[in-house]
Amino acid sequence: VLPDECLFEIFRRLPGGQERSSCACVSKRWLTIVSNIRSNEISDKRTTQALDLNYESTDKKGGDVSEVEDEDVAGGYLSRSLEGKKATDVRLAAIAVGTAGRGGLGKLFIRGSNSSRGVTAVGLRAISRGCPSLRVLSLWNLATVGDDGLCEIAEGCHQLQKLDLCHCPAITNESLLSLAKGCPDLTDLTIEGCANIGNEGIQAIARCCPNLKSVSIKDCPLLGDQGIASLLTSASYSLSKVKLQALNITDVSLAVIGHYGKAVTDLSLTSLPNVTEKGFWVMGNGHGLQKLKSFTVKACRGVTDLGLEAIGKGCPNLKQFCLRKCAFLSDNGLVSFAKAAGSLESLELEECHRVTQFGFFGSLINCGAKFKAISLMNCLGIKDLNVGLPPLPPCESLRSLSIRNCPGFGDASLAALGKLCPQLQNVELSGLHGITNV
Repeated sequence: VLPDECLFEIFRRLPGGQERSSCACVSKRWLTIVSNIRSNEISDKRTTQALDLNYESTDKKGGDVSEVEDEDVAGGYLSRSLEGKKATDVRLAAIAVGTAGRGGLGKLFIRGSNSSRGVTAVGLRAISRGCPSLRVLSLWNLATVGDDGLCEIAEGCHQLQKLDLCHCPAITNESLLSLAKGCPDLTDLTIEGCANIGNEGIQAIARCCPNLKSVSIKDCPLLGDQGIASLLTSASYSLSKVKLQALNITDVSLAVIGHYGKAVTDLSLTSLPNVTEKGFWVMGNGHGLQKLKSFTVKACRGVTDLGLEAIGKGCPNLKQFCLRKCAFLSDNGLVSFAKAAGSLESLELEECHRVTQFGFFGSLINCGAKFKAISLMNCLGIKDLNVGLPPLPPCESLRSLSIRNCPGFGDASLAALGKLCPQLQNVELSGLHGITNV
């Protein structure tokens, strides 16, 4: 029986990817050996003549892939997805070998893994060595993948652009340090539920990846203001999408976003318990969010009237604004925001219980000429007025209205709305027990 070393030397001298793939089908042992051959270890000598194999297409092309393989290549952006029981090291090795001769793997998605033979560094090593053109890597719910596997990716996949890590508890800052050095072209970073990733890893990404455009970070308890600040300051002119959720950051991070977020167009802040009114006020007054177009705030106790008005004044190009579960926002803040946000096109309010009819109608009559859509959901402060509204200037721009599960919204409010917004085209009413045929 030939030892692995001899088989390795034979396999790397085969004339093309099809031949190596055929050998990999013989046994798991051969598959493992073939999958560990790096692209730069494949012999560039014309072995076809030496082996007396008649592969005319190889000679004509002057390369190492057959004519059939060439037809399958589509820009080197093949995609593979493994889920549950199918996610094993053996399958990853087979993918690495099978796609090598067809332009290489471009996207890899792994969702969970086999309970008895889960994905480990061995499988990712095969991807690293066989798929140097990998651009997108997404790993979800992989308890068996640690720093060794990600370091292999960093060593072999230097073209990586998008990285998505979700609930991978064994991955630490060490992985991000290696990825930052090995994958400087990274543009999109998503991290969720990775308890061992903190400031050091995020700071490394910020230093080494100047083309970062999108960042989404959720539920990483070790990450604080230092990591977020490094992202915004290092990628001030490239970072356009920022999503932060369930993090231990403070007003400092919002102040940095407000000052350095010069390229940010989409911003989402959710469940940030340590952020106060001061953070939103400073962010609005930082005058850095001039390009912000879409802003979502959910379950942030720091959203108050004062902070919301500052956001309206400091984000002159804001078009879509969504507020959910903001318990301290009242009518005054909503009306002040509507007056200040002259470019606003769409407003969504959900579970903002201190907002009443006065704030709702006040925002409509004070909004800008571009305002087109408003949505209310589960806002218990909305109740029919006992007194009629005085004559108000119409809101000619509003085209779409959605009111759902606001039990206090009744006939009187609907009648007033019909007079106030004569150009309405799309109306959705759901769960409104106060609406009758009248």
